[in-house]
Amino acid sequence: MRADRQEQELKFTRRALLMSGAGALTFSVLGARLYALQVLDTERYQTLSDDNQFNYQLTPPSRGRILDRFGLPVAENRDSYRITLTPEQAGDVNAALDQLSAFMPISEARRNRVLRTARQNASFRPVTVANDLDWETFSRINLHAPDMAGITPDVEEVRSYPYGEAFAHVVGYVQTPNDNDIANDYPEAERLLRHPGFRIGKNGVEIAREDQLRGAAGALKTEVDARGRIIRELPDQSLPPQSGLDVVLTLDADIQRYASERLGEESASAVVIDVNTGELIALVSNPSFDPNLFVLGISTADYARYRDDDHRPLFHKSLQGTYPPGSTFKGVVAAAALEHGVADPSETVRCTGSTRLGNRDFHCWRREGHGRVDLHEAVKTSCDIYFYEIAQRLGIDRLHEMARRFGIGEQFDIGIAGVARGLMPDPAWKRARRNEGWSTGDTYNTGIGQGFTLASPLQLAVMTARTASGRMVEPTLFRNAMMPPAPYMGLQERTLQLVRDGLRGVVHEPGGTSYSLGGLGIEGVLMAGKTGTAQVYSITAEEREAGVRDQEDLPWRLRDHGLFMCYAPADNPKYACVVVVEHGGGSSAATRPARDILRRTVARDPSSRPGVFASLAPNNRPGGA
Repeated sequence: MRADRQEQELKFTRRALLMSGAGALTFSVLGARLYALQVLDTERYQTLSDDNQFNYQLTPPSRGRILDRFGLPVAENRDSYRITLTPEQAGDVNAALDQLSAFMPISEARRNRVLRTARQNASFRPVTVANDLDWETFSRINLHAPDMAGITPDVEEVRSYPYGEAFAHVVGYVQTPNDNDIANDYPEAERLLRHPGFRIGKNGVEIAREDQLRGAAGALKTEVDARGRIIRELPDQSLPPQSGLDVVLTLDADIQRYASERLGEESASAVVIDVNTGELIALVSNPSFDPNLFVLGISTADYARYRDDDHRPLFHKSLQGTYPPGSTFKGVVAAAALEHGVADPSETVRCTGSTRLGNRDFHCWRREGHGRVDLHEAVKTSCDIYFYEIAQRLGIDRLHEMARRFGIGEQFDIGIAGVARGLMPDPAWKRARRNEGWSTGDTYNTGIGQGFTLASPLQLAVMTARTASGRMVEPTLFRNAMMPPAPYMGLQERTLQLVRDGLRGVVHEPGGTSYSLGGLGIEGVLMAGKTGTAQVYSITAEEREAGVRDQEDLPWRLRDHGLFMCYAPADNPKYACVVVVEHGGGSSAATRPARDILRRTVARDPSSRPGVFASLAPNNRPGGA
C-alpha cells in the first residue's frame, strides 16, 4: 500500500516537472519572440505600421517653358478650371449631376462617362466631370459647391501656346500619353505618365526636349484609413516636385508671328536665318493649326478639317517640303563656273529664247530671248540659255560638288525631327534609282534648278546664307549665348563678290527680275535676291489650243511654285530670308512677302542699319577666305 502511494507520488512529480519544463520552454520561446518583435525588430515593424497608416501621393511637376530668343514664352502653363465628383460623398451620382446641370450643360454622353467611371473606380476617388471651364461658370459652381454634396471645383495646370498657329509646327504640342508612349519611356516613369491630367510632348520641340521640359515628380504624404481613403495631408513631410527646365529657341516671336500673318492663307513657308551664325530667326509653315486644340483632346471634326485641307496645315513645309529650287539655284551654278574657270565674267552668250540639244529644244523663260548676256546680266535677268551653256561646260560632277558645298542635298540636324534631305542628283543616283545613264539634258535641267533637284526651304535658306556670308553656316534652332560665326567656305572672294553683284542687280538694276520691288524700303539699306519658279505642270499643245495659256487658267494644284531668296544689307549681310509659295503661279507670289519679312527683321536689329557697321571689328565682317 505504502509502495503504491510512493510510486504515484513519483509519477506525479515527474509529470509536474515535465509540464513545468514544457511551460517554461513555451514561455521562454514566447518571451524571445516578444523580445525580437519589440526590441530587435522595432524599427522594421514601425516602418510597416507607418506604411499602413501613411501613403505617398505622386505630385506631377510643372512643365518647363519654351521661350523665344528674347525670353518671351511661346509655350507655357496655365490654370485650367475643372469640376470633380466624389461618389462616396455624393451618394446618388445621378442626383448630384442633376444639381450640377443647373450651372453648366451636361450632355448624355458626359453623364454616361461619369457614371461608368464612378462604377469602375473606388467610391472615394474623384471623377472628372468637366475641365477647362470658363471663369464665370467655375466661379458660379464654386459659390454653390457647399450645397452640392460630392461636387468639388478644382484647378489643374495645362499647357498653353500663346502664339497659337504661328509656332505650331516648330514647338509642337502635348497630349495624354498612350500605352505605346508609356512602354517606350523609362520604366520608373510609368506612375507619372499614368497620372490623371499628365501630358507629354508629341511633336516639335515639345517631344525633342521632353527630358528637359518634363521635370521630376514629387510625393505628397497623406494619412489614410484601412481602405486607403485620405484622412489628411502632411505637406511638411512631403517631397516637392522639381519643375522642368526652360528651353530657349533662336526664333524671334515677333518675326515668326509677322511672317505667319504676312503669308496669309497661302500654302507657303518662310525661313529667316542669321547669315553668320546660322541661328534661325523664323521658321514658318502656312496654313497652320492651333496646338491648343490638341492639349485637352482635339475633336474629330477639328482634326478632320485639318487632315482634309488640300493646303496641308499639319505638314511642316519649311522642313519637310521639297521643291525644285528653280532659278534661285543659279547663283550656285555661277559660283561653280567661276571657281573652276569655265566661264569668264566678261564672256557673253547669245540668248535667242531657245537652244537645241539633239532633237529637243530647251527654252528660256523669256521666249523672245535676252540677246547677248554676260555672267552679271545672266544672274540679274535669270537667263536660262546662259546657264544651260555653263552647266554643260561644268559637267554634273563639279556642279554636284558645289551644290553640296552650298547645302543642297544635306540633311541638317536642327534638334527636331522631320528635316528633309532633299536631292542633289548625279549619275550614280540616276543609275541606282532609274537604271538609266546621265544625259546632257539632265545637266541642262540641273543648271537651272529643275529636273531631279529638290531642296527644302531650310536648305535654300542655308544656301542663301552661305552665298551672303561666304561661311559654312549650319542652321540651329536652340539658343547658345556664345554662338560664334561659322568658318569660311574657302571660296575665292572674287567668286562670291561677282555672284553677290548679280544678286544685287536682280533687285536694284533695271531688267532685274525683281526690280519692281523697289528694294527693301529702309533708307540706305540695299538688299540682294533671286527669283525662282518651280514648274509643276507643263501646259500641253492641246490645252493651249483650248485657251489654257497662263497659270491662272490652271487648277490651283497644277500651278507653278513661286520662290524668292534674299538677304540684307547687301554690302554687309546679316539676315537672309527664303519664301516658297506652293502653286503660287510663279516667283511674283513670293517676292513681296519675302521682302516684307526681311524688312521687318532688319528694322528690329539696329546693327543691320547704316552707321552701325563701321563700328564692327574687321574680323567680324563676312566675306570669303
